[in-house]
Amino acid sequence: MIKPVSKTTIGRYDKIDLPQMELFDIEAKIDTGADGSAIHCHHIELVKKKGETLLHFILLDPTHPNYDNQSFYFKDFKKRTIRNSFGVSEKRFVIATEVVVFGKKRLTEFSLSYRGNLNFPVLLGRKFLYRKFIVDVSRSNLSYRKKLKER
Repeated sequence: MIKPVSKTTIGRYDKIDLPQMELFDIEAKIDTGADGSAIHCHHIELVKKKGETLLHFILLDPTHPNYDNQSFYFKDFKKRTIRNSFGVSEKRFVIATEVVVFGKKRLTEFSLSYRGNLNFPVLLGRKFLYRKFIVDVSRSNLSYRKKLKER
């Protein structure tokens, strides 16, 4: 007999933590229409440091309240073809970093994308949600509220 998997209910958006990037309580849209997850960045470029090719980017943009102009460098990254919300394929860099939701850390891949004109700087897609969450679109900030209660 197959044991049913326990799933956590998540709302249409929430506030998450990205501890490796020192971003806490950042707004994320839960998007069952998106296959992967994405994060808003700018100045995305490949740079050489000490003979290594690194991916450099700056999270968010100056209009966002959490913006701190901090540069990030990733040695481990991929480049993939991603279909955007308009159905157009584009090449994007992809990184893996920890996401904290409901007090649990999960390693998640994010494509780096300019999302400045969108309401949420982070999008969490189906690969993140798969077998772990049920989305209730009538609710929001469930993980964030739980975090505040536990403080």
